[in-house]
Amino acid sequence: MNDGEVLAGGVANAGAIIKIGDEVRRPASAQTELVFSLLEHARSNGFAGVPEPLGIDEQGRERLRYIPGDVAIPPFPKWSLSPGLLASVSRLLRDFHDAVADFVPPANAFWNTELAHPDGGNIVGHNDVCVENVVVRDGQAVALIDFEFAAPTDPLHDLAVLARHWVPVDTQQDAERWGRSGFDVGSRLRIVADAYGIPLGPQRDEFLDRIVRGIHRSGPFVLARIARGEQAFIDMWERSGGQERITRRIAWIDSIRSELSAALNKN
Repeated sequence: MNDGEVLAGGVANAGAIIKIGDEVRRPASAQTELVFSLLEHARSNGFAGVPEPLGIDEQGRERLRYIPGDVAIPPFPKWSLSPGLLASVSRLLRDFHDAVADFVPPANAFWNTELAHPDGGNIVGHNDVCVENVVVRDGQAVALIDFEFAAPTDPLHDLAVLARHWVPVDTQQDAERWGRSGFDVGSRLRIVADAYGIPLGPQRDEFLDRIVRGIHRSGPFVLARIARGEQAFIDMWERSGGQERITRRIAWIDSIRSELSAALNKN
């Protein structure tokens, strides 16, 4: 029996995130100590947009200070497509990157690198800034949560993950599956790049390259978990359209890449 309020959202830990008073309890992992040190470092640098670590409870779960606000979950509400919210999510990630830029993990640190840039990078990023992992208040993003996949990565890779989920970089057909429609991919990508502070030119093309490469690599992460028999990922794969959706999305992004580049670099 749960000893608190079950918080909605998530896939791997669905039903296992519990709110007790002003604390969140969630399953610990081999990376818990590392993640706690990352969060403490960000907070010590003045960044309040991550949970405050409080230790481990008697059941071996992580204890984190609860951050009040709204978290959008599928089917996503209309407010989650607000251009102002999109810009604030991008700014929040930039502020987090700045806060952890001088974080030096132990030499023998063992991170969960499943969603990080394949070649690592010069910061420890979030790597999973999906809609469900951002706390919102008054239409503005105020905190990042769920650092299960935090690991050394490239900042533009981290931002590209955010863009794929929040723009979203998806066909209208597939986005509608999650309650999202009526958005313009190019203009919303421009919002992300502007808010993060990417200058016009080569860096924006590099950002777009990260997005396209990420879409081409999509699938193996979920398929690996399906192969392990994880039912939550089996269900998600089926709900999202499976391999047909991935094939369709790759063909679509390749067909509009030049159009997106022009939108990103428009003066």
